[in-house]
Amino acid sequence: MDIRNIAIIAHVDHGKTTLVDELLKQSGSFRENQHVAERAMDSNDLERERGITILAKCTSVVWKDTRINIIDTPGHADFGGEVERILSMVDGAIVLVDSAEGALPQTKFVVGKALARGLKPIVVVNKIDRGDARPDEVHNEIFDLFAALGANDEQLDFPMLFASGRQGWADETLDGARKDLSPMFELILRHVPAPNLDKDKPFAMTATILESDNFLGRVLTGRVEQGRAKVNMPVKVLRADGSVVETGRLTKLLSFRGLDRVGVEEVEAGDIVAVAGLSEATIPDTIAAPEVEAPLEAIPVDPPTLSMTFRLNDGPLGGREGKKVTSRQIRDRLFKEIESNIAIRVTDSPESEAFEVAGRGELQLGVLIETMRREGFELTIGRPRVLFRTNEETGEREEPYEEVTIDVDEPYSGVVVEKMSLRKGQMQDMRPSGGDKVRLTFVIPSRGLIGYHGEFLTDTRGTGIMNRLFSHYGPYAGTVEGRRNGSLISAENGATTQYSLFSLQDRGTLFVDAGETVYQGMIIGEHSRENDLEVNPIREKKLTNMRAAGKDEALLLTPPRRMSLEQAIAYIEDDELVEVTPSAIRLRKRYLDPNERKKRAKKVD
Repeated sequence: MDIRNIAIIAHVDHGKTTLVDELLKQSGSFRENQHVAERAMDSNDLERERGITILAKCTSVVWKDTRINIIDTPGHADFGGEVERILSMVDGAIVLVDSAEGALPQTKFVVGKALARGLKPIVVVNKIDRGDARPDEVHNEIFDLFAALGANDEQLDFPMLFASGRQGWADETLDGARKDLSPMFELILRHVPAPNLDKDKPFAMTATILESDNFLGRVLTGRVEQGRAKVNMPVKVLRADGSVVETGRLTKLLSFRGLDRVGVEEVEAGDIVAVAGLSEATIPDTIAAPEVEAPLEAIPVDPPTLSMTFRLNDGPLGGREGKKVTSRQIRDRLFKEIESNIAIRVTDSPESEAFEVAGRGELQLGVLIETMRREGFELTIGRPRVLFRTNEETGEREEPYEEVTIDVDEPYSGVVVEKMSLRKGQMQDMRPSGGDKVRLTFVIPSRGLIGYHGEFLTDTRGTGIMNRLFSHYGPYAGTVEGRRNGSLISAENGATTQYSLFSLQDRGTLFVDAGETVYQGMIIGEHSRENDLEVNPIREKKLTNMRAAGKDEALLLTPPRRMSLEQAIAYIEDDELVEVTPSAIRLRKRYLDPNERKKRAKKVD
């Protein structure tokens, strides 16, 4: 059977996974009466809750006796490592672009990688049924983007489709029949080349996706780059430096059929396959026949730019809510994560019982923390820090910069420009984007964006959209303004009372409600002024046996401000930590004893 291997790449929320749903349905992958969940490829609980794709996944459809292997990729810049490594498995790419939003930063990042590998993309302008669609302008934007990314003449002559993934149609013209996705299937067969690989050489493949299966153990997915593989054939695993990691047998060969993986006896060069039977192999090792001497070339992945400290939970409530609380368990889990996630790095921290975890951004590390939390881990997390480097030629200190694209209603553009300039951002472009909105483009140090997103949503009344993407390393930009307000810190251990919180809410915004357990050094709110303030949230009303002439006033509390995990991580300062357990997210000072905090503050002064 003929094979085509293709990736669907786009910015977050431009409709990749919804389009894959329709491709699967219209190719006959499902029975007529089969119930299929919406966004079927987003199988992970976190993916379903957040409505985003986090892990790259493979599926397969058959159209006119040709098997089309489709890889659905994440759209968020923090998960760019997932996209980078799977580009080696495909011979073509569908670049999906929203008909109103146009080409946004993640589109730019992934398209640049795809063009550099020589892939000839198919451009699909999706969501044509939107009321604010502007397909012709978006077409011009994409052409300009390809030219700016150094596309050759063949790549610039890209075929184009107009589509609605949700409604399940695609057409080569705006006024087409709008019937089904057959024009897209036909274009893939015509435009994407079949894999041109040698089937007679000894077997070799590169592992690009790693999963763990309760029955099969480690399952590694990749494209067979040469030769043929058979069940139970002997293989060896080679690292990038040529060293042999292990030898073993391929106990299972699994080929993709719709959403299922089906066992097969033999696969050949060009097909995407999952293999089981190896215990040490990981990404991006080469799995090959015993006679192969050299490993296959692996795509280099961009380095991490952000780091956080993962610590043992040493607070007074430590060990009460989670099952996995020791530093050894945290260490084992983190090193297991870097086997399958090549965009993350883990090193031992100078601090005792702590680890430095480096990644692409707050969201990527936040997803890792949330996953560990659901697995029963308790840990404390330090403030995100950018990873500096020294320029070898000039000897100067450099830091990561990001390109930020902001879509905001016109009345709020002034406050956004002001706040970005305070955080060392430099405006590159400002243009109307339709519907009384303005599109602003900035280049800003990554440090300047830590903790800004919540403030941005407040400033724009929740209507602004911010997209960010790593741009380059540049000169150190100097001191960046952080959070302006201090913290309300509990001075006592116990359960909060309504009486005490009622008098404290005039001091700032509270993070806790009545009846919650607090401890000395825990942050229970944001002070309305710049300094930290120690307060007693457990104080009770003194009761007497005397009747009062007047009635007690009703103690009405303002609902507390509840933070998500990412908001909490972005909120804290250098001397604060986020305590994460399966049932709670708390903020606390690094040093719980107030005397210790004063000593440390004097040393810093």
